[in-house]
This record gives sequence, C-alpha cells and structure tokens, in this order.
Amino acid sequence: MEEPMCLIENNPNEELRVNQEALKILQSIQQPVVVVAIVGLYRTGKSYLMNKLAEKKKGFSLGATIQAQTMGIWMWCLPHPKKPDHTLVLLDTEGLGDVEKSNTANDSWIFALSILLSSTFVYNSMGTIDQYALEKLQYVTELTKRIKVKSTPAKEGEEEDSGDFLRFFPAFIWAVRDFSLLLKLNGKPITEDEYLENALKRKKDNPEKLDLAKKCIRQYFPSRKCFVFDRPASRRDLEELEDLPESKLNPDFLVQVQHFCRYIHEQAQAKVIQGGHTVTGTSLGHLVVTYVDAICSGSIPCIENAVVALAQIENTAAVHEAITYYEAEMEKQLKLPTETIEELLEVHAQYEKEAIKVFLARAFKDVNHEYQKELGTQLHAKLLEFCSHNEQASSDRCQAVLTQLFEDLEEEICKGSYSVAGGYQHFLDDQKEKVDQYYLVPGKGLMASQALQDFLKSKEAAAQSILQADRTLTDKQKEVEVERVKAEASAREAELHEKMKDEAVRRAQQQEKSFEEHKRQLETKMVEDRRKLLAEHETVMNAKLQEQRRLQEEGFQREVNRLQGEIQRLNSVMRQQSSGGSGCVIL
Repeated sequence: MEEPMCLIENNPNEELRVNQEALKILQSIQQPVVVVAIVGLYRTGKSYLMNKLAEKKKGFSLGATIQAQTMGIWMWCLPHPKKPDHTLVLLDTEGLGDVEKSNTANDSWIFALSILLSSTFVYNSMGTIDQYALEKLQYVTELTKRIKVKSTPAKEGEEEDSGDFLRFFPAFIWAVRDFSLLLKLNGKPITEDEYLENALKRKKDNPEKLDLAKKCIRQYFPSRKCFVFDRPASRRDLEELEDLPESKLNPDFLVQVQHFCRYIHEQAQAKVIQGGHTVTGTSLGHLVVTYVDAICSGSIPCIENAVVALAQIENTAAVHEAITYYEAEMEKQLKLPTETIEELLEVHAQYEKEAIKVFLARAFKDVNHEYQKELGTQLHAKLLEFCSHNEQASSDRCQAVLTQLFEDLEEEICKGSYSVAGGYQHFLDDQKEKVDQYYLVPGKGLMASQALQDFLKSKEAAAQSILQADRTLTDKQKEVEVERVKAEASAREAELHEKMKDEAVRRAQQQEKSFEEHKRQLETKMVEDRRKLLAEHETVMNAKLQEQRRLQEEGFQREVNRLQGEIQRLNSVMRQQSSGGSGCVIL
C-alpha cells in the first residue's frame, strides 16, 4: 500500500462499517501479519509514531489543531522491515474522547477492536502515568463488557478466568508523550518498564474503582512495556511536525522514537490465535468482518466464535489449496500415458504427501479431522480421475497405432486378397507381423494389451470369413482352428483379468499407504499443536504466578487465593496434556 486506507469506518450517526476496498487488499495478503494498533486520546501524536513505524515521513494524517483527524480505524500494510515473508499491518485509530464526535459510544468499540485485531497494542498518552491518565484509560475496564472469550457464559457466581484473556490479548505498550519527569524512584534511577510497573501498583486501602484500570491491565496483558518521549519540538513547530527537518527536532526525542521503532520492528510478533495458529492477512480480514458484524448486530464479539468461524473458512480453503496444488503438480509431472500403474501411483504418492503438508500448514481446529477426511476423499477421487485419464490416453494412443499398422491389411481384406486357397494362413502370417510391430511401438501405455485384445476381437468375424473361404483346409481343420482361436482369446482374457486384479491390488495398497501418510502427518501436527498449546499454558501460568506474587506483596489475599485456584486448575490441565499420547487418529 502506497498510503493508509480506512479499514473500519466510524461515520457520524452510523454504525461501524468495513471498507470493502481496504478489506480486499488485506485479504489478498497470504503472509503472516504483525499487527500493531495504536489508541489513545485525540491529539496525542499517535499518527506520527505510526508513520515512523512505516519508515515514512508522511502517511497517516497528523493534524495540528484541537480537531481529531482520524475517524474509525485506518490501515497501512507494508513489507516487514525485519521479518522476511511477513507483512507489517499498522492500525491507527481515531482519538478517544473527542467532544465533537456525535457517536462517542463507538470509542469503546474502537478500543476493543484494536485489541481483538492486533498482536501489539500501543496505548498513547500525554504527560505521566498518574491517576488521571489511568482514569482516561477507562476503556480497559469495560473490556469484559465488550469482548467475550468463550461462547458459553461463566456459571453464576463464578468469576471469569483472567487466563482466558491472557491467552488472546496482544502485547501491551504504553507510550508516554511529552514526558518531563526524571526516571527515578526513591532517589534511584529506574527503567521505563519499572516506571510503568510501579505506576500499576495497587494499594489495598484504595477504593476498588480507583485501582480498576491497574487491575485490568495486569490481568489481561501478560506482556507489558513502556516508552517515554520528550516533547518533539517547540509548540510553534508542532504544526509542521511532518515537514520539520530532523535538525529542528529534539535530539532526545529522535533517539527515543528510534528506540521505540527498533523494538517494535524486532520484537513485535506475528498475530496468532488459539492454539498458536499464525494469522495471515486473509484470515485477519475474516476476523475484521466477524467482529464488526457482531457489533453491528448488537452482540458482543466472541473470540471463540470468531476462531470457529475462521477455522471453517480456513479449513475449506486449505482443502481447496491442497487439491489445487496436487492437480497442478500431477499435470506438470505426470506424462500420460504411463506404461504401468506403478508409475502413476509413485507420482501420486509424492504429491499427495505434499498436498497433505499444504493442507495442514493452513488448517486448524479441524474437529474430528472432518476436513482432512474430506481432503482424503477428494485426493482419492482425483487419483481415480488421473487413472481414468491415463487409461483413456493409453487407449487413444493404442487405437491410433493399431489403425495405422493394420491399414494396409484392412485394404487387402476389403479387396478379398485373402479369400483364396491358402489365404487364411497368409492372413495369419500378415496379422502376426502387424502384432509383432505393435509390440515394438513405444509409449502405448498400460492399456496396450487390452486395446490389442479388443482390436483382434473386432476382426474375428473377418478372420472367420477368410477361414471358411479357404478351400485348402478340411472341415475338421477349420473346426480345430476355430477352437484354437477361441483358446488363444480365452488365454488373453485370463491374462488381462489377472493384470486387472493385480492393478486393483496395487491401488488398494496405495490407498492404505495414503491412509498411513495422512495419519503420520496428522500425528506430527498434533504433537506440534500440543507443544504450542503447552507453551500457551506456560505463558499464562507465568503471568498468573507473577501477578500472584505482586498481589501477595500488596496484601490482596482474597485475590491471591482466587489466583491459586486458577493456577491449580491450569496445572492439572497441563499435566493431562503433557502425559497424553498423540490421540486417536481416525481418517
């Protein structure tokens, strides 16, 4: 994209709406996406940081007045500067709290969508992280009203497990602009991250409402980081910030921006969903539509439902992509007709294996392996198609060869050249010569014997006519010859029947190999999926343990006990999944 484009429109007095042109661009991206969203109060310089992340001087509209510039959520898709084969998706949001907006209720939805869609979430504020700044971050306290993790509600009296949010929420970065304090605590220098964590400390005597934003940030975001920025330039120069040469910008500010961008480019991860499945631009586009449709219908966006809906779309596409790959490679590599069924089955086995890889690379949450079964069914059907095409190509080739070889013999039959004394033996000699020549012609394929058998059978009436017309043969000799011809035909039929049985056995063996290949690759994927799930559990566990220690230090014993229960339940789940085998694989 040469410039940003509005992805989710927030027009006055209207519902949120997905811009179809921007959606089409997003869904055309097959690469994994690193999604960085920035939110914050209006007129706090969010767009400037996003332009720097894009490594562009201009792009997202800055504005320099008290009026907000960005409405809705704007998107800019760019090649990732540090991660090959990844796309950096920057989402710049309209400023929160703009008094001129007629639909301020959508502020909470813009905030929630930014969290749902991003892998790194940047909250941009001015001054310091104090109680006033935390109060302005009221939207984080409303997330449980705006986002559901599970489709089934928690039982009455049960609190929602914070781990559910920890699994799905992005990394959290607080960018503090125009920061003028010294990074010191109790007279000792501290880092920006320590400044943030200290600001998020809770006080037991504080009313719960005062600490609610702190509690939510700590509960929902397992990864937290802070960056502070000096004022970029004099107030007079801020109006021309995007055109201002770097020589007129605060040197400290430039270093801080460079540090921020380097961290995002190097550390921000690709977006993943439940089970560690990597999100591409295509699947991110589907999530955008699912979440906005839910909001517009009056529902609360549900992550679990969105993942299930996305899995159905992606798994269907994965089957189609795998079959398309298989067909293209088979048509490219397979030279029809093949001399034996083994040749075709060997090529099939190679590209069936690759097609399964293509499918499994994209598929996820394939409950009961339904889509993989469908893939197996379609691959088998395609194999039968190629077998049919192979037989037809062979038959066509053989028919052409036979027609050409026997052309002059046909002419002699029509002229009656063999309907003379001794003509039958002459006919047999000429026919044998043609048959011998036929066997020497290469590239006839696996239907060569069947085609010859059918051809000779079609000439039996003419041969019998020549036999009966040959006066040098007695009636007894003619009877013996008729029986000999029948016996030879029966022998050829029996040989063909055995060959067909052998081919059927080989196809059955190939089907068994196909089953084993599906099973082998699925078991490998299940092991990898379990590894990702355990890593996900580990992240949640570490976040809970860290929060438990902090709550213990702060004296919130009731919350410590609640967390202990969650930790024990998670430990039990992890033990079960660690000790489990690869599971029953039924295809």
